[in-house]
Amino acid sequence: MTRDPLALAPLTVGVVLAMAVATYLTKAGGLWVLGRVDLPDRAERALDALPGAVVVSILAPAVVTADPPTWLAAGVVVIAARRTGRVLVALLFGVGAILLFRGVL
Repeated sequence: MTRDPLALAPLTVGVVLAMAVATYLTKAGGLWVLGRVDLPDRAERALDALPGAVVVSILAPAVVTADPPTWLAAGVVVIAARRTGRVLVALLFGVGAILLFRGVL
């Protein structure tokens, strides 16, 4: 009898579910606390800017160490995002740009 390679051990499922609950409680707890605390304007502005800063800190090293077509496509994404203000449009422009630039360059 062979073991199903896609079967999950009960312990694995339990650990994944426990981490999902812990992640949810962390997020919900933070929202609950912030809903009851008055933050200074400076702290609110910092928290508002945080998601963008996280994205930049993840993507910047990858773009800097990439090839010229990636640099050009990143520029297209920035321009599309600034002009349209829509993430999905910028994403579509970026995918199109990287396909075009890698095909041409």
